[in-house]
Amino acid sequence: MHYSAIAQILGILLMLFSTTMVPPMIVSLIYDDGHLQPFATAFVIIFAVGLLTWLPVHKQVADLRVRDGFLVTVLFWVVLSMSGAVPLYISHDPHLSLVDAFFESMSGLTTTGATVITGIEHLPKSILWYRQQLQWLGGMGIIVLAVAILPMLGIGGMQLYRAETPGPIKDNKLTPRITETAKALWYIYVLLTLLCAALYWLAGMSLFDAIGHSFSTVAIGGFSTYDASIGHFDNSAIEIICIVFMVIAGVNFALHFFAWRQKSMAVYFKDSEFQFYLKVLAAVAVFTVVMLIATDTYPPGKAVLQGVFEVVSIATTTGFAIADFSSWPLVLPFLLFIVAFIGGCAGSTGGGMKVIRILLIFKQGMREVKRIVHPSAVIQVKLGKKPVPDRVLESVWGFFSVYLVAFVVMLMGLLATGLDQVTAWSAVGACINNLGPGLGDVAFHYGDLNPTAKWILCFAMLLGRLEIFTLLILFTPAFWRR
Repeated sequence: MHYSAIAQILGILLMLFSTTMVPPMIVSLIYDDGHLQPFATAFVIIFAVGLLTWLPVHKQVADLRVRDGFLVTVLFWVVLSMSGAVPLYISHDPHLSLVDAFFESMSGLTTTGATVITGIEHLPKSILWYRQQLQWLGGMGIIVLAVAILPMLGIGGMQLYRAETPGPIKDNKLTPRITETAKALWYIYVLLTLLCAALYWLAGMSLFDAIGHSFSTVAIGGFSTYDASIGHFDNSAIEIICIVFMVIAGVNFALHFFAWRQKSMAVYFKDSEFQFYLKVLAAVAVFTVVMLIATDTYPPGKAVLQGVFEVVSIATTTGFAIADFSSWPLVLPFLLFIVAFIGGCAGSTGGGMKVIRILLIFKQGMREVKRIVHPSAVIQVKLGKKPVPDRVLESVWGFFSVYLVAFVVMLMGLLATGLDQVTAWSAVGACINNLGPGLGDVAFHYGDLNPTAKWILCFAMLLGRLEIFTLLILFTPAFWRR
C-alpha cells in the first residue's frame, strides 16, 4: 500500500474541495445573508488540513495500485463528507448537530437527497446554494474530475476511475487516455446542466432556483430550495422539463458521448440497457397512471403528469416530488419504491443496482429456464449481439446477493434503534439506493430519527454510492495483506 501517494491525493483533493466554498461566499455577498463567515472559516480549515496532509509527502513519487485506488476512493468520500459538513455545522442557520451536518453533507455528495432540514425555503441563500452544489459535485463524482487534473501533477488516475465508476463492466474507456475520458464526461455533464438551467429559467423559475434545481436534476440528487420540492412551482412546463432531464441523466453518459461524437440518436436505441431502461419506465408509468385514474385519485390529465413525474423521479432515484406518492392507493407506493432498486443505467448519475445488472439477472434467469427444457444445450447470455462472459454474470449475482444481505443487516440495525418496520425498511432502501424520500416517518425528512439510525443511514448512502464492493473490500483481511 503506497500511503505516501494516498496522502498526496487526499491532500490535493482537499485543497481543491476547499475552493468549492468560494461560490457560496459570493452568493452570500450578493444576497447579503450574513453567512460569509461559516464558508470562509470552512475554506481555511479544509485548505489547511489538505496542505498539512500534502506537504510532508509532496516530493515522494509512487504509482497507484488497484488496492490504493479503492482505499483513496473510500477515504475521499468519507473525508469529503466530513469537510462538507464543516460550514453546515458552524452555521447558526440551520443550527445542526454534528450527526445532522454530516448526514446532510453525505446525502448531498452521494446524491441521495435525504434531508434532516425543514423550512428549507427560509434558509440563507448561500446555504441553499451550497446544498445544491454538493449534489452537483457528487453527481458525476469529484474523483472523475480529479482524474482529469491529477495526471498533470504526476499522479495516475486509472485506478481511481475503475474504483469510482458505477456498473459491472468498468474497463471500457470512452477515449484512449483516462484524462480525456474524465474531461469528456464533465463536458457533457456541464452542458446538460447549463441547458437544464436555461430551460427552467425560461419556464418561469428565478435564475437562482433554475441553477440550483439544474444542479440536482442532472446529478439525480433531489435536493430543492423548497420543502415542497418541484411541486412548489405548480408549473406543468417545469415539471415536463424536469421529467425529460431526469430521464436523460439516468442514461449511461457513455451513450451521450458516442451519440454526440457520431451525431446520431441511433446510438441510444442500439443499446440493450437503454431499451430495457425505457421499457421499465414506460411500463411502470402506464400502470401507475391507470391506477390513479381507476381509483379516482386524480382527474385523467393530472393523473398522467403526476404519475409519470413520480415514476421517473423515484425510478431514476432523483427524489423530486410534486405529490405525496406515499399516500397513493393500493400497491403504488410499494411498487414505486421497489422500482428504485433498479435505479439508473450504469455510468449514469443514478443510484440503485443499475439497469444493466437487473437486465443480466433477468437474462440469466431465462437461460436457466431454457436449460431445464434443454439440459444439453449451450446457451449464451447476450447483450445485443455480444455474449456476456460468465465472469461478469457471476459478479452481478455476487453484487445482488451482497446488496440484499447488506440491506437486511442495516434494516435490523434500524429496527434495533426502535424504528417501526415501514420507516426502517424504506429508510434503508432510500439511502442505499441513493433515492432520498422514503415511507412512514421519513416520507418528508429524516430529522426526527435518532442519532444511531442516522449514522447507520450515512453508511448506507456511502455503501450505495460506492456500489457495495468498493467499500466492503476494505473490511476483508485479504485486502490488507502484502
